[in-house]
Amino acid sequence: MSGKCLLFPLLCNLLSTIIPTSPPLPKRQKKKKRARERDMDLDWVATFLKDYEWLIEYLKNMVKPAAALAVVLLAVALSYSQNLSLEGEMIYSVFRAFLQLSVIGFVLQFIFNQENAGWIILAYLFMVFVAGYTAGQRAKHVPRGKYVAGVSILAGTGITMFLLVVLNVFPFTPRYMIPVAGMMVGNAMTVIGITMKQLRDDIKMQLNLVETALALGATPRQATLQQVKRALVTSLSPVLDSCKTVGLISLPGAMTGMIMGGASPLEAIQLQIVVMNMIVGAATVSSIMCTYLCWPSFFTKAYQLQTHVFSS
Repeated sequence: MSGKCLLFPLLCNLLSTIIPTSPPLPKRQKKKKRARERDMDLDWVATFLKDYEWLIEYLKNMVKPAAALAVVLLAVALSYSQNLSLEGEMIYSVFRAFLQLSVIGFVLQFIFNQENAGWIILAYLFMVFVAGYTAGQRAKHVPRGKYVAGVSILAGTGITMFLLVVLNVFPFTPRYMIPVAGMMVGNAMTVIGITMKQLRDDIKMQLNLVETALALGATPRQATLQQVKRALVTSLSPVLDSCKTVGLISLPGAMTGMIMGGASPLEAIQLQIVVMNMIVGAATVSSIMCTYLCWPSFFTKAYQLQTHVFSS
């Protein structure tokens, strides 16, 4: 028993030499340590707020868009009361629009901060790809419709953008070129879809007339000249009507945005004139290019109609 009593103090001394114990901190040092830890916590919070300041600001600015949902709820209630069965589609459409616009807003914010020409070209090609696919879907009976639409939109909007930059109408920066390209591509997409569909339907309706002209030695261009004109007039008429009535019936989006942003109405009018001019130019070039690219899908190399294209 006495041996155990002697052995225990020896073990304690040995452990104290191997694992030194720190003396207890004075009260002043404890207060400094707590203050330092508190400062570290505050620094972390400040860093978090600084890093995600854009998200906090975005959520604050979403109060007004959220309040505007009252109009959508009214539309949903009316659809339900009239048994239209559009409630689900309305909610889905609004949610999808919110999601798409939010994502594109963050993407544009990133691109604008880069000030790199490569991002302009990349965003422009992405818009052309989506627009070509959408227009091709509208004219799904036209062979290679997505390819025809994409190349036509690329040619029409590309030429128009090149002229705008060369003439120094807009500087070649993301803040100007991406919105301008979006307006041109969107309008060209609508025009191209109508042109391809109308051209194919007109040739189908007058198939015997076109075949007779080909049999008499006419080229595909000559045999379908009236159908091409009708398709171009039909597709370009909404664009031209919009030019005729701009400012009289409604204020366009670019002009409205500038006025609501605090710009002078005269400055907004100048910008809108440029926008309308470039939309007319891009839509016309794209639609005419589309008619030329459609012929290989409608005719053989021997100047004969591709009957399977018009059979459906």
